[in-house]
Amino acid sequence: MIQFLLAVALFLALHSVPAIPAIRQRLVERLGRRLYLILYSLASILSLVWVFHAAFALDYVELWPPAPWQAWLTLALVPIALFLLIAGLLSPNPLSVSFRRGEATPGAVVSITRHPVLWGFILWAFGHVIANGDLRSLMLFGTLGLFAGLGIMMTEKRNRRRLGEEWDRAVAGTSILPFVAIATGRARLGVDRTMLLSLVLALIITVWLLMGGHAALFSADPLALAAS
Repeated sequence: MIQFLLAVALFLALHSVPAIPAIRQRLVERLGRRLYLILYSLASILSLVWVFHAAFALDYVELWPPAPWQAWLTLALVPIALFLLIAGLLSPNPLSVSFRRGEATPGAVVSITRHPVLWGFILWAFGHVIANGDLRSLMLFGTLGLFAGLGIMMTEKRNRRRLGEEWDRAVAGTSILPFVAIATGRARLGVDRTMLLSLVLALIITVWLLMGGHAALFSADPLALAAS
């Protein structure tokens, strides 16, 4: 349990860096934006691997019995989550998490939600909590999903303060909740090359996971769970 808490603390600390402008700007000035992003991404991945490793070392405590519908829910949510994660990271987005946040013109995925990466994490985490139904999964995925939700709130507050009078104009064609801006007529669903590339990559990763990748990585076959 101590190792898991330490891993989560490190993960949360690393992901608090972008929320502190003074620290982030100093790192960017010393390392350069490209190197900063590479090192930050590598550190984030390694810390996430440690979180998973520490979680899997915890004892299994069942909270509710597994059922096929829970696995099917995850099978439906995870491809959507992967698409949002990939498209969000690769698309320009001055309002949320992105490898191209510095670009002013947002990509087409922002018409769905201005926080695609964070919503991807939420959907991915929610699906795995429901499908697994045990305490360590609730601690692991619940923590990550909660952190993503808090990230949306913190990002909204920071951007509103940063943009001031420009806030209403900046968010006119997007929404926090997915598809709300489109449903209310404030935005039209756009498609660009990054979205198409992200869709293809999400499909490839999904097929790989279902064809044995998930079982090789985590010793669990999603299709077998859905068919049980």
